[in-house]
Amino acid sequence: MGKTKHPVTPAVRALRAAGVSFEPRPYAYVEHGGTQRSAEALGMDEHAVIKTLVLERDDGAPIVVLMHGDRRVSTKRVAKEIGAKSVRPCDPAVVTKHTGYVVGGTSPFGTRKSLPVIMQASIAALPRVVINGGKRGFLVELTPQDMIAALDPMLADVAVSPEE
Repeated sequence: MGKTKHPVTPAVRALRAAGVSFEPRPYAYVEHGGTQRSAEALGMDEHAVIKTLVLERDDGAPIVVLMHGDRRVSTKRVAKEIGAKSVRPCDPAVVTKHTGYVVGGTSPFGTRKSLPVIMQASIAALPRVVINGGKRGFLVELTPQDMIAALDPMLADVAVSPEE
């Protein structure tokens, strides 16, 4: 059985350099399909599809937030965790400037600039996850522990709570 061919993105290079074992998970990308579309295409629970969001602090500094595909990020909680007055989503052009990736293909691995990462703490309890591999329609499957080792994220509860 031959090796599976997949894109060699900066994310793939970063994972290889970190010695992280991953499984390539390509799928047919659909514009604005989000994690629901990728979960369906891969036959996975959307909770295990991790989205990579790039937010901007009130001082303009970017931060990466990793969240379950079926949950939303609380910008209030993120701001509190990082000691900022507020955070907001980055404009797509700014995301590309900071990460080197386009929206829909943004990976936390191999970003153009080293960015701080906050990971929803409950992700660590999952056995395996899929996350963007640096290209639209290309995810990588790995363990949350390998993701933590490669990214050294701050683990925090930054999901929107029922009362928000």
